[in-house]
Amino acid sequence: MSIRQIAESAVEQTEPAGDALPFDKTIEVRDACLCLHVQRAARALARRFDVVLRPLDLTSGQFSLLTSLNRPAPPTIGSVAELLAMDRTTLTANLKPLERRGLIEIAVDKEDKRSRRLVITAAGRALLAKAYPIWRDAHTALEFKISNGSADDLRRMLGALL
Repeated sequence: MSIRQIAESAVEQTEPAGDALPFDKTIEVRDACLCLHVQRAARALARRFDVVLRPLDLTSGQFSLLTSLNRPAPPTIGSVAELLAMDRTTLTANLKPLERRGLIEIAVDKEDKRSRRLVITAAGRALLAKAYPIWRDAHTALEFKISNGSADDLRRMLGALL
């Protein structure tokens, strides 16, 4: 059964509104919800990397975005959105500050005028080169907090969710 079918079935089975959700169900969600646990971990990780990248006036999300553009050929907005598991609207909003800073350019695709390519500028490449060693050191320290070999297991398990 797909997630959509489960959701539709749950809506059909829902009793009329009026009864409050029992507190023990709140505790169940708090303790068991994979989405909640992944969101909390993602926020904590983002805060750690935001702190170390702050001297470069870069957020963890901007670092990931710039890194995703560091390719031999400029990628399309669609391919970057897919890689980062973002919708195109959110990605476009996240590109604006980088574009204003002159770190990226959004160019019309020469082969498909309807498509846009994301070009990392020389300034963007220079900033990414400064940010990488900071990221690497913070990332290495973080992986030491995880049991030996578990970081690879965690990446594999998270990848299975995509």
